[in-house]
This record gives sequence, structure tokens and C-alpha cells, in this order.
Amino acid sequence: MGSKEILAEALKLKPDERFMMVEALINSLDEPDKSLDAIWAEEAEKRLRAYRSGRLKSVPIEKVFGESG
Repeated sequence: MGSKEILAEALKLKPDERFMMVEALINSLDEPDKSLDAIWAEEAEKRLRAYRSGRLKSVPIEKVFGESG
């Protein structure tokens, strides 16, 4: 059964059943991707080491967000 057929069947459900389906689908998309988490953690560590060693300079938050004092 393809996605169009599944959608057609889902639309026949009662509103509360459709809500449960939508909620389950959204929750399935919200699961963290451990491989991406590991990549970002490694990148954060690299940036922190670079900053601490002086190879990376910081930028004031006001400059980042364009705030003027």
C-alpha cells in the first residue's frame, strides 16, 4: 500500500483517531539522530579547542545580533 492509499484510509478515521495518527507521525520525526549529535559534539569540541588555543577569535554577541549600545 502506497502513501496515497494510506492517506485515503487515514482520512476515513474519526477525528480523534486521525489526531492520534498525526501525533504519532510527528513524534516519529522528532527522534534525535545519534550520528548527527555525535558530529555536532565533535565540531563543538574542535571549535572550543581552537578558541582556547587562540586559533579562533570570539565575536561579541552585540555584533552577532547587530545590537548597538
